[in-house]
Amino acid sequence: MEAPTRVLIYEDNADLRTSLSQLLSGYPGLELAGALGNCMQAETDIARLSPDVVLMDIDMPGISGIEGLRRIKAVAPKVNVVMLTVFEENDRVFDAICAGADGYLLKKTPPAKLLDAIGEVRAGGAPMTPAIARQVLRLFPKAPPKVVAEDAVTANLSAREQEILSLLVEGYSYKMIAADRGISLDTVRSHIKKIYEKLHVRSMTEAVSKALRQGLT
Repeated sequence: MEAPTRVLIYEDNADLRTSLSQLLSGYPGLELAGALGNCMQAETDIARLSPDVVLMDIDMPGISGIEGLRRIKAVAPKVNVVMLTVFEENDRVFDAICAGADGYLLKKTPPAKLLDAIGEVRAGGAPMTPAIARQVLRLFPKAPPKVVAEDAVTANLSAREQEILSLLVEGYSYKMIAADRGISLDTVRSHIKKIYEKLHVRSMTEAVSKALRQGLT
């Protein structure tokens, strides 16, 4: 039997923290690792609670969620961190992505979609609300045509890999890509693994960021 996904919550709003805790505690396949009001001891928390996924409030007392994200990635880079925010500020989105966020959602995201996002990030996806995804596209302007051609050759992506990378940039999940291209989920995973290797990246966020910065799609 597959082990449940352990989720750690950082949220300073007590009511929302309780609500999220109840949501996760009663959902099959998930296990609440902890629910904390700040991330001042993030490194210790990760070692003690061993989460697979962290839901991180971006604004908290003591240190910000973005700094907490950096600390977590420094000691446990394989832990998936999804940022939660009330607003869609451009600078926060950019800072979180640069710090290694694996996803970025608004706190008003419906519970069902939040649960789906946890599954998506565990599968290697980068869950974002549509409004956030549009901002990401604006934050990383594409390179001039000449640079695009040179980088595309350097990356050595196949036509199919370029198609899939383009869909990732547009915010498609693995399942959506499989349905759109008429291929299996395992085939999608195989293509994405090769994309990571060719782009020298380790996560969906890094792949999308590099694609947008260098105009690879």
